[in-house]
Amino acid sequence: MKVKLIVIRTQDPKRLADFYSLLGLSFGYHKHGKSPYHYSADIDGLIFEIYPLANNQTETDKYVRLGFELDTFDETIEVLRNQGFLLAEPNETDFGLIAIASDSDGRKIELYKKAETA
Repeated sequence: MKVKLIVIRTQDPKRLADFYSLLGLSFGYHKHGKSPYHYSADIDGLIFEIYPLANNQTETDKYVRLGFELDTFDETIEVLRNQGFLLAEPNETDFGLIAIASDSDGRKIELYKKAETA
C-alpha cells in the first residue's frame, strides 16, 4: 500500500500554503471540476492539498499531525524559529533528529532531519 493523497482544510489556504512552502514544498493553485480552488504539491508521488473549509465545517482540525523529512533541516529550523513557528528545539530520538513546529493553523508538525547516507 502507498499513501497517494493528504488533504487538509483551513480558513486561510494561502497563509497555510505559505507556511508549508517554508518547508520546501512548491504549490500549484487550481481546481478540479466543481471543487473549490486549492493548493496542491507533489511530494515524491504523494499529493498534499490545502483546501478551504468545507461548507459545513466551522473550524480547522488542529489534531491532524504531519511529519516531513527535510533535505534542508538546519536552514528550515532557523527560518521557523525566526518566524515563531518552532515549538520544540531539535532533539535526538529513536527516529533520528526531530523538531516540532506548529503550522499557521496550530497543527503540530514533526520535522525530521534527513539521515546522511554513507
